[in-house]
Amino acid sequence: MAIASAQLIAELSALTRQHKAAVELLRDRKEEELAWRASVQSWNILECLEHLNLYGRFYLPEIEKRIQATKTRPDEQFTPGFIGNYFANSMLPKGKLNRMQTFKNMNPIYKDLDMRVLDTFLHQQDHMLELLQRAAGVSLNRVKTGISITGWVRLKLGDTFRVVVYHNERHMQQVKRIWGEMAAMTAFATG
Repeated sequence: MAIASAQLIAELSALTRQHKAAVELLRDRKEEELAWRASVQSWNILECLEHLNLYGRFYLPEIEKRIQATKTRPDEQFTPGFIGNYFANSMLPKGKLNRMQTFKNMNPIYKDLDMRVLDTFLHQQDHMLELLQRAAGVSLNRVKTGISITGWVRLKLGDTFRVVVYHNERHMQQVKRIWGEMAAMTAFATG
């Protein structure tokens, strides 16, 4: 499944801008609303975003370091790697959100979080957009990055971008679902 490198970068940039716009809208909400949780074991909106921030703290510097270190030229086409394609596709939200186990160090449940989580997320999305723009000048196939779960696996830069942005999309869908549940509960309680 080869895709034009420019098209991949454009698609991932568009998704990133959508994620940023959605979180911009949340800045006008009360912190109590963003901290609402449906059950004791479920994440709230702040926790969903902090989870993404935790991954961003690993991947954004890793991507930047690899882009800075390469002297490769851009490829016309990007061809996903086997493992990278598997990881990227597993991150995409399905019709019914498939639950995945979160690594303990990436699980923000019951952490003391506040509205700064949104600011961090927005800053990271700006950084991601900058990195995607810079990636247009390097090989998405030949540049490799480490991954957060093991030092043994390296992914093509294009796959790493896909994994991170699709993971963001997965949790932005979760944020929308939580917001809908909270709105329904509020309407039920006041109705």
